[in-house]
Amino acid sequence: MTLHAASREALSLAETRLDEVLGDAGTDPSAVGEELLSVVDLLTKEVGLRRAVADGSSDPEARKRLVRTLLEGKVSEPALNALDAVVGNRWSNPRELVDGLESIGISALLISAEKSGKLDAVEDELFRVARIVEGEPGLEQALSDMSSPVEAKRRLARNLFADKVDPVTEVLVEQAVVRPRGRSVAGGVDTLVKLAAARRERSVAYVRSASELTTEQRDKLAADLGRIYGRAIALHVQLDNRIGAGLVVRVGDEVIDGSAAGRLDALRRQLAG
Repeated sequence: MTLHAASREALSLAETRLDEVLGDAGTDPSAVGEELLSVVDLLTKEVGLRRAVADGSSDPEARKRLVRTLLEGKVSEPALNALDAVVGNRWSNPRELVDGLESIGISALLISAEKSGKLDAVEDELFRVARIVEGEPGLEQALSDMSSPVEAKRRLARNLFADKVDPVTEVLVEQAVVRPRGRSVAGGVDTLVKLAAARRERSVAYVRSASELTTEQRDKLAADLGRIYGRAIALHVQLDNRIGAGLVVRVGDEVIDGSAAGRLDALRRQLAG
């Protein structure tokens, strides 16, 4: 997510307020996250409302009153408190306000998973969903078809993954489907994997392996990568017999290719050169 300076400051203030709201006893972070994402849907559809709440030249208190008038009784007080912080601050443009609101909605859901001890599981489920979508071009096309109604794509995602993943994972996947922001659905879900890992102060390593790795091998690989990159690594492994043998590891934009297929390709390039 790319934000201009004013929006970055507004997002930082909104995130601080979100932490305060979710810290109150009895507040359900998952419910707040879903409510905030429902407001993202509303602002995405209603252009006039989106412009009104993002109008930095208007009175911040008037913007808060507008949102509360529309949403009071439809979302919880904790969600309204978080929304106060979003619409009460100055954003560079309406799109960035909606992007920021989506970001704190996602954060609330990840905080919910963290508090319930399920963040690891949610991160792994997101990774698996991304690989399923990535591996099925027809599914990727159906979920990302711009001509298809948003609710139809949401229902398709729900039918595919409901009852198979944690409810937090399900909501996050649906969000990646209904608001891709120029990314593939698999790419959007992979972004969520990185956000989940970041909550544990880790970077993500995507690993393709020709064979199943043992727990000991996974631990050693994570430790080795941690030493290479100087930070903790969240390892996500996908079996891929096309690489012949060995591993292909991707961390950010860097690829370490230790596979038989990779070595053969390198040899072919040398011979061709």
